[in-house]
Amino acid sequence: MRETVHQAGRATAQLMKGAALALVSYLYIALLLFTAVATAIVVGAGVLPETVLLLRRMAGFKRRQVGAWSGKPVPEAYAPLTGELFERVRAATRDPSTYRDLRWLFAHFGYGLVLAYVSLIVWSVGLFVDGVWCGLLKRPAVVLPLLSRLADLDASWSTALLTPSPEARRSAELAERVEELTVTRAGAVAAHGAELRRIERDLHDGAQARLVALSMRVGLAKRAYDKDPDAARKLLDDAQNQAEEALTELRHVVRGIHPPILTDRGLVGAVRALAASSGLDVAVDADGVEGRGVEGEDLPRAPAAVEAAAYFVIAEALTNAAKHSGSQRARVELIRTAGRLRIVVRDEGHGGAETPAAAPGEGMGGGGMGGSGLLGMRRRAAALDGTMEVSSPVGGPTVIEVELPCAW
Repeated sequence: MRETVHQAGRATAQLMKGAALALVSYLYIALLLFTAVATAIVVGAGVLPETVLLLRRMAGFKRRQVGAWSGKPVPEAYAPLTGELFERVRAATRDPSTYRDLRWLFAHFGYGLVLAYVSLIVWSVGLFVDGVWCGLLKRPAVVLPLLSRLADLDASWSTALLTPSPEARRSAELAERVEELTVTRAGAVAAHGAELRRIERDLHDGAQARLVALSMRVGLAKRAYDKDPDAARKLLDDAQNQAEEALTELRHVVRGIHPPILTDRGLVGAVRALAASSGLDVAVDADGVEGRGVEGEDLPRAPAAVEAAAYFVIAEALTNAAKHSGSQRARVELIRTAGRLRIVVRDEGHGGAETPAAAPGEGMGGGGMGGSGLLGMRRRAAALDGTMEVSSPVGGPTVIEVELPCAW
């Protein structure tokens, strides 16, 4: 009897929440009428998007309530209400989910209250009948379990009314995808601009400065050649050294654009070279990415853009691990899957790396130092429609997982 009453109490709480929401919807209907009149006379058109957003919140509350009761989440699909006022009003009025939510609102105003009233009747009868039948005679309860069925009925009706149509779900997914690509494009443009500024800075501060010094030394050597050949020879030696240093600076800039080692040795060879020069004990596992397959066939290489993104992501991750993790060991895994290249970089450091968000100035890898390393890695992955996940609890380890779409 105690278990029966407990379950009946849960079901009643579910029904009473529905009844309370139905009463709130009564007030919302008055707001809806005001919004309709205000929109009709144009003056209050700005109220319409906010009214629709309030409707979405009410429907979202009901979805969460039904999902908690039934254990099955109720999906939602809404067009974003963004942009200028006219665009927001048009999106609110053209979204099929708006009319689906309105249909649920009016229907729930009826069945939500009716089911709550019925539950009160069931309680008044069930306490007497099941109190004797179940409590005294020790037989299974027959009346109070009806409350759970009423709650199931409320959940099933709400699910049927609130579940978006396939067309609405596809439209919402498309809108979400467009928004995601817009953000990704903005990040790629920002990353490209930062890369151009870095190249310009490296050329200006490095190779250009050395070439200017080289030109000055050659000019001085020409003037001193007839009067002081020894001084001219010394200036030419200095000029040769400046030329070699300028070439080194230019090679460094070129490696920052597209490392030649990627072209010469492929991604696996380039990653092994990174591991050897990182200052850490790095284990590289890249079986099945390049070379020969299980049946002896030659495995195709990843596209150049994917190789470059993977290379720079691994380079940044290993640099961060060497600087901030406090660990002497790391592991890099390159995993070939159908249509994707998966990269996992793990260090055994003290963790605490901050997960990058949309703003610059975030934590770098391994030690949680302020910087933009993780943000730059995420932007590189997002520019190719890839994903990046960072796991770095305090105490370690730090694990960075990147997946890049790849047409093998």
